[in-house]
Amino acid sequence: YLTITRLDISFDVSVVSQFMSAPRIPHWQAILQIVRYLKRAPGQDLVFRDRRDLHISGYSDPDASKVVGYLDADWAGCPIDRRSTSGHCVFLGGNLVSWKSNKQPIVSHSSAEAEYRAMTNVSGELQWIRMLLAEIGLPMQRSSILHCDNQSAMHIASNPIFHERTKHIEVDCHFVSEKVKCGDIQLVHTRSEEQLADIFIKPLRSARISYICNKLGLFDMYAPT
Repeated sequence: YLTITRLDISFDVSVVSQFMSAPRIPHWQAILQIVRYLKRAPGQDLVFRDRRDLHISGYSDPDASKVVGYLDADWAGCPIDRRSTSGHCVFLGGNLVSWKSNKQPIVSHSSAEAEYRAMTNVSGELQWIRMLLAEIGLPMQRSSILHCDNQSAMHIASNPIFHERTKHIEVDCHFVSEKVKCGDIQLVHTRSEEQLADIFIKPLRSARISYICNKLGLFDMYAPT
């Protein structure tokens, strides 16, 4: 349940939860390490900024009305079944509202394919947020921004033609191509150093974790101000 607010342990919990049916000593040691990390930083909380200008249709602040997503994926990261791990996070008006770390259901043939599958997952989340806002009378007038650090995956999403190397990908994965074509989603290439979804797909050094948590809006409520 801690992953509901402690996004910094999402990847770790996702990994250890795969062994719940038959845990062994190394898995228990990994859990204890997660607990020790939480004990060292018990006050990490998401901070939501007061955005009184958060209007969706036709208002002056261009950042306030944006739905922005970041996605990333490793490739064949699991040494047991060689499946990849996807991770994404979504911001609304500059505040983090959604994130996820999960193992992909099937093996990807390349890093581009793994990233494209991750792109499909977060595209569904972006579309759901757009539909929710429209349902409550706040329709989005701008494209949702989706940050990706894999140019090959972006090329697949932007080009609806089925190529020899991508025709094996399930049809439902091409949902993102449809949304890019109709303008609901705009793909933006971002450097790996600026990819905030890194924290959801692999273990990171403490400095990198602190940097990403700060960007995601996770702050220590007990830190002196």
